[in-house]
Amino acid sequence: MAAPKKGRRAPASQGHPGRTLILVLIAMAALIGGMFYSGTMTPRLGIDLAGGTSFTLAAQNQPGKPNAINETNMNTAAGIMERRVNGLGVTESEVQTQGSNHIIVNIPKGTDAKQARQQVGTTAQLAFRPVLTTAAGTKAPEPTPSPSQGGKGKEGEKATGGKGSQQSASPTPSASSTSQGRAVTDALKKPSASPSASASDKSSTPPTPPVPGGADIPPALQKQFAALDCSTKKGLAQANEQAAGSKPTDPVVACKDDGSQKYVLGPVGVEGTDVKDAKAVFDSQQGQGWIVQMDFTSDGGKKFADITGKLATKTPPQNQFAIVLDGAVVSDPRVNERLNGGNATISGGFTQQSAEDLGNMLSYGALPLSFKIDDETTVTAALGGEQLHAGLIAGAIGLALVIVYLVAYYRGLALVALASLGVSAILTYTIMTLLGPAIGFALNLPAVCGAIVAIGITADSFIVYFERIRDEIREGRTLRPAVERGWPRARRTILVSDFVSFLAAAVLFIVTVGKVQGFAFTLGLTTLLDVVVVFLFTKPLMTLLARRKFFSEGHSWSGLDPKRLGAKPPLRRRRTAPTQTKEA
Repeated sequence: MAAPKKGRRAPASQGHPGRTLILVLIAMAALIGGMFYSGTMTPRLGIDLAGGTSFTLAAQNQPGKPNAINETNMNTAAGIMERRVNGLGVTESEVQTQGSNHIIVNIPKGTDAKQARQQVGTTAQLAFRPVLTTAAGTKAPEPTPSPSQGGKGKEGEKATGGKGSQQSASPTPSASSTSQGRAVTDALKKPSASPSASASDKSSTPPTPPVPGGADIPPALQKQFAALDCSTKKGLAQANEQAAGSKPTDPVVACKDDGSQKYVLGPVGVEGTDVKDAKAVFDSQQGQGWIVQMDFTSDGGKKFADITGKLATKTPPQNQFAIVLDGAVVSDPRVNERLNGGNATISGGFTQQSAEDLGNMLSYGALPLSFKIDDETTVTAALGGEQLHAGLIAGAIGLALVIVYLVAYYRGLALVALASLGVSAILTYTIMTLLGPAIGFALNLPAVCGAIVAIGITADSFIVYFERIRDEIREGRTLRPAVERGWPRARRTILVSDFVSFLAAAVLFIVTVGKVQGFAFTLGLTTLLDVVVVFLFTKPLMTLLARRKFFSEGHSWSGLDPKRLGAKPPLRRRRTAPTQTKEA
């Protein structure tokens, strides 16, 4: 007697489709909730749709470089500026050269224009110079004759630095920090678990008057140092400009970036070009807060080790070196010993924003030219608004034609396609909206074009799956097995098609700049969402609908009517009993 046949188990892909649909609905609800939580209900628009700010920067001649303004340097500067503003999260900025010595920078509305202005206009010329002497940032008063050499009159104290007794009483002052001006730092140290491998800041070192006639400080520089007043904006700007334009081999006078200190600095020991990378990180282990980590090149690491080795043998303040950014001293740490390893950490007085700004400027390199902002204007979005209106009309017409085609050809299956398109639209809109505050994504006209093109890509995936199902029905299968047997073949075709689209978008995003990147980014995003929607929504939905009488019995309006599809008779196996021949 033959053993009874065991019932077939449903394929794994057919089990629990409702759970997958619930998962998609939860994801949609979470994204919509994120929009309400962030208070951002619309995508951030690019400069062509929402307007923004336009800067016109003029290149300046630099001392000792009469031919610095050329096409190569201008293109290099424009590329660095574009990377900097994109480092702020502004993915739809426009940076382009104009004429022989101008660069136009367009920043979309919603971006911090003041922060962008500082980023694009800062040359980021970094240098490490040894400190020869330092004093308070105010101008030294003229000495007043005293009736007695041992007198302690007020004028006599100021002429000698004012805090000589404190300096002798406290040879190791504590570090201080300030948040004024540019990113202010108070220590530079090599990342290490050993406290001896660090260099602590001496920004609060009591003022040390220049040594009259000192061998390291020319008399002319001593006079300039005494007359320097860093406490005023004018004096601070002049000092920064002179220090930034000086030769690396010459000693200079410079100011702390907040104007609290002034310095005489020796020749450059390590240049900014020796910094390979710089980034802002939060130090939670040692409690330093936000810091900027720098990695030097191999040559830069050797130079840094040499200069710290020499400074470690000297006495204050000549065992300090100044980190000079665009002529201003942002930190003046003290060196206790030679620092090896090719990396260093700037710490103290940082906020997250100031640390990211400094790391951004240092990481993307120094501009080969200095610039000044000639003009700053507000850009309107009148032309972009008209183009967007026309583009939306074109997109609506195209979507309507797709819907008409789906309804006319696929009938009931058109509901599945429209529901999938709706889910894809909701996911695309919410993700684009959340990417605005998250990474600074801005929706411009090419990006809108990419979203419209994605409608065709998504609809094509549904059509591939529907045709595979209809092919199985034409072969004589019922709907439920047709849905499962048609899926593996459709899945391969959909993945290959979407992979080609995504690869094209990725290459376009990498090799292009500006607005074209917006098109590529949107096309790549919607292509990924197409895979998600087809796998997690369309397929489970078809599995559920295949169990419904309207679709499973092939209603004439279901789009799966076997008669309309020209289906073959059902596949059946017939058993024939063996015939026995009778003998006469």
